[in-house]
Amino acid sequence: METGGPLAGIRVLELAGLAPGPFAGMMLADHGASVLRIDRVSAVSDKPRREVMDRGKRTVGLDLKSPEGVAAFLELARHADAVIEVFRPGVAERLGIGPADLHAVNERLVYGRLTGWGQDGPLAPRAGHDIDYVAISGVLSQLGRAGERPMPPINLLGDFAGGGLMLAYGILLALIERERTGRGRVVDAAMVDGAAVLFSMFYSLTQSGFWGPRGTNLLDGGAPMYDTYETKDGKYMAVGALEPQFWGELVARLGVPGMPDQDPRNWPEIRERLTEAFKTRTRAEWEAVFADSDACVSPVLDLAEAPDHPHNVARGTFVEVGGVAQAAPAPRLLGAATGDLAPATRLDDLTAWGLPEETATRLRAQGVLA
Repeated sequence: METGGPLAGIRVLELAGLAPGPFAGMMLADHGASVLRIDRVSAVSDKPRREVMDRGKRTVGLDLKSPEGVAAFLELARHADAVIEVFRPGVAERLGIGPADLHAVNERLVYGRLTGWGQDGPLAPRAGHDIDYVAISGVLSQLGRAGERPMPPINLLGDFAGGGLMLAYGILLALIERERTGRGRVVDAAMVDGAAVLFSMFYSLTQSGFWGPRGTNLLDGGAPMYDTYETKDGKYMAVGALEPQFWGELVARLGVPGMPDQDPRNWPEIRERLTEAFKTRTRAEWEAVFADSDACVSPVLDLAEAPDHPHNVARGTFVEVGGVAQAAPAPRLLGAATGDLAPATRLDDLTAWGLPEETATRLRAQGVLA
């Protein structure tokens, strides 16, 4: 499917995998790239794939353990601009679809490799998950309440931010470089590397002595003016009143006289008073109190509520595709089109990708292509 957007005309082969690989492909498809997802033959049907991260893509099934399937993939790669590969190091080479194999047929191809540990190093061949990558990067040690065990932030920092998003960024860097050199490059996107670079500011703060143990700092739940508070109806408000002018606005709107200043020595008392104050009204009542305010206080919305918030509605932050509410493409390139957000469907005609119809028919009869 050819679409508009800044990446219109860019063709990407996405080897099916778990969350971070599809997320990288979604980021590219959202901005106009034609992304063809390569899945197992048994996993493909004519039923649209409604997973959010498959939006805007097309899909085929291909048996990459057969010589015919590998040959077909090489032909597809000949007509591609980039590949997203999510296997453990060495697997693609054993299949015959590693970087050298693909560059032999298309030297302009950008080969994006996404792993947890990277393509080298002592942990490279080992299994792992987001929690392991953020643990080794040092990031996990900083997440959680003081005196409690480290708490993983779902799998946002390793899989999505440090993995999928960094891979999409790396592919774009290599595509820009290709305009100068005429040659593609291998992108080694490791989630442990990505998580580490996301924490750049905090490594610096720690070494300079401005960042203390987990849960004792300004932005990690240690400071009472940057935390969440329960309301009368069991919901929550988020407070981010760090600067003096915002803090003053918060105190004034709370209507709590005699609030001490923000000196860390006063943090226990401040937290206690904020906790008591927020429990005196419902979340909706506090939303009204802080409406049109610079106190940096916001309601903590759940996933079902967020699409209906007036600001999100005005911005079009969420869209509905195939009956599923989901985040709209970001970031926005003002005035530019975006990709087609429709659910992924099977691509039957592969001639534009260099695979003749008679070849596709033969491979389907052999069970190699779906």
